[in-house]
Amino acid sequence: MIRVAMISFWHVHAGGYARQAMNNPATEISAVWDEVPERGRAQAEHLGARFYERLEDLLAQSDIDAVIIDAPTNLHRDVMVAAAQAGKHIFTEKVVAPTLRECNEVIAAVEQAGVKLTVSLPRLYWGPTLAIKDVIDQKQLGEVTLVRTRVAHNGAVRTKERPEGWLPAHFFNKEQTFGGAMIDFGCHPMYLARLFLGPGLPESVSATYGYMTGREVEDNAVVTLRYASGALGIVEAGFVNRFSPSPIEVHGTEGSLLYGTPENQLLIRSTAIGPEGAEQWQVKSDLPADLPTPFEQWVTHIQQGTTATENIQAAIDLTMLMEATNLSASTSQPVRLDALAH
Repeated sequence: MIRVAMISFWHVHAGGYARQAMNNPATEISAVWDEVPERGRAQAEHLGARFYERLEDLLAQSDIDAVIIDAPTNLHRDVMVAAAQAGKHIFTEKVVAPTLRECNEVIAAVEQAGVKLTVSLPRLYWGPTLAIKDVIDQKQLGEVTLVRTRVAHNGAVRTKERPEGWLPAHFFNKEQTFGGAMIDFGCHPMYLARLFLGPGLPESVSATYGYMTGREVEDNAVVTLRYASGALGIVEAGFVNRFSPSPIEVHGTEGSLLYGTPENQLLIRSTAIGPEGAEQWQVKSDLPADLPTPFEQWVTHIQQGTTATENIQAAIDLTMLMEATNLSASTSQPVRLDALAH
């Protein structure tokens, strides 16, 4: 049995990860720490777990094997380095850290300690994502010229029932979050765009942020990724849209692919798939099954002594892209990825 501690319930996904840990036959929740003690005590009581006032006391416990980290983004580096140095395996909410330098410090600590790290990047493992990547790899669209990915919800929209919106207030605290819609929800379309436009990273990033609800972090964001080949990525995220779909568009020299616009159908029109494909949109119905969730993969890595190499690299790339995105939005200038401090 893998004995797990919950490190903070700051993030809205913490409850979901706790349920995954309780429902997985290989894991159990033994302890809780939270930077807000009242919240942590309540969660520990709910879970039937021990609560620790001090993180160092929790990490010193020999009967804790691993940690699930949902702490504020500004605490990620310190919490994860401490957990690795204490010999605890780590499952974490994205992003690993707000800067590449801090992310590299976390990865170095993980490698030195020999613990298993997995980052929650769930859409990398969805069946539609796998199908889209296969279409791209088979050159069914020719050379990819543009990718557009988007996610949005209305969590920042003020209503009579919820005057501050349904997201917790701390999601708009810039010190804790290092940003709003893009660094939180926008991680998903960002790592998908990077996957579909890969294998390399873009040369530069240009970002524009909107502040429709007057918070200190953005609630509306658009990012453009520019590649040396001339290909472009458009990544969008918002907290101010009630019914926005989560579309994926991939366009190439021989055709185009659409998913989630708004139905969850994979549509292709391309000269590379025959005469019918050139004349009209084709529905690709034979989508692969989802791969195991990031949490399930983490458990397997712990059990088998393997390393989440591709997941970790995707998480490093995501950190680079998010740091460059925030820098671009703050300076109103494109930011080259090779200019980021390591």
